[in-house]
Amino acid sequence: MTTLPNATPTPPPPDAAQSWSLLDALRPILPDLSVGALLGFATGVALRHVGRVVLIVVGVLFIALQLLAYFDLISINWLKLQALTEPWLRQGGEQGASWLRRVLTANLPFAGAYTAGLLVGLRARV
Repeated sequence: MTTLPNATPTPPPPDAAQSWSLLDALRPILPDLSVGALLGFATGVALRHVGRVVLIVVGVLFIALQLLAYFDLISINWLKLQALTEPWLRQGGEQGASWLRRVLTANLPFAGAYTAGLLVGLRARV
């Protein structure tokens, strides 16, 4: 509400009053939201980097095995390896994501902000 000399006070527009009350309502939880989003973002970035390292190790291991097979030092039955690992990888993919979500958001009062920050961190180009 603004007052000018010799003028009648003008009330704020109705939209401003509603947004102000919304800001007042959110003010107590803003620190939790910002902490949750920051921690989620940091976790997402860390998971991206750890995932890259794991993929590099798997790639180097595959190249080493292929080199050993090329020089006839070892023989690899790729069909047998696929048959052994496929059920384990499928089950791990389905259950691993839900387990990781449960672990990362356990006892967090700001799990929604954390999850949003995590998704942003996974997509970030850092």
